[in-house]
Amino acid sequence: MKTETKRTVAAKLMLFSSAVIWGSSFFILKNTLDELPVYFLLCVRFLFSAILLSIVFFKKWKLFNLKYLWTGAITGVFLGFAYIFQTIGLKHTTPGTNAFLTTVYCVIVPFLSWAVSKKRPDVYNFIAAAICITGIGLVCLDGKMSFSFLGEGFTLICGIFYALQIVAVEKWCSDLDVILHTIIQFFTAFFICFIFFISSESFPKHISTGSVLSLVYVTVFVTALCFVFMNMGIKHTTASSSSLILCLESVFGILFSMIFYHERPTLQTAVGFVIIFVGIVLNETKPKFALKKN
Repeated sequence: MKTETKRTVAAKLMLFSSAVIWGSSFFILKNTLDELPVYFLLCVRFLFSAILLSIVFFKKWKLFNLKYLWTGAITGVFLGFAYIFQTIGLKHTTPGTNAFLTTVYCVIVPFLSWAVSKKRPDVYNFIAAAICITGIGLVCLDGKMSFSFLGEGFTLICGIFYALQIVAVEKWCSDLDVILHTIIQFFTAFFICFIFFISSESFPKHISTGSVLSLVYVTVFVTALCFVFMNMGIKHTTASSSSLILCLESVFGILFSMIFYHERPTLQTAVGFVIIFVGIVLNETKPKFALKKN
């Protein structure tokens, strides 16, 4: 096997591993949120992930300059609010729904990129957006046509912030070290969550062994390791392929929720999930279709 092929295979395995680990985190966090406050959990997650990456990649700090500071801070604001809305949404909806609705960022990114780079989205972007909106409607609205703003609503908002974060990284990280930029994002996200924590929450009086183990897993694997895998994976494969593989986190999210959280989606919800996934796949694989057409 050629060296380049080995790198591509390794990159896709890293991205796939990230999708699996991220998918597993939804039901774990759902259970942990029953005991720990939202902002406290996020503070621990971001702070210790940033410290861990700083220790492992301490040589990266030699590259630090003002551009890393302000671009990392802005991107970190987007990342911090994305996690805040996602985690609050997870507290008020099921892990599977939270996992699937989060992935709408894959459809939003092309339109935000259009606003930033002035590059108009193609027909596949518009079709995918329409398909995803249909699926979101089926997932969000039950038989009584009700809608949980704190649940499904906050999860959709988190997808917008994830899209902003991705576009910011795309715009600013072409000539910057991605890992150092990620560390600064983590520290910024921690600072934002800490402000909300000290203004609205207090330290939990008791943290069970299960919650401690969950925090360790989320910090080391779900945050620090997955971001390193994601960044290294994207570097050695195409953006389209990377996005499609990472979107599988939603599939694994509901799979793990069904196995461990005993989530049983209705037929309407299941159809909505399938429609959303079809929209995401169409949006991310369109270059291949266009290439075959040409």
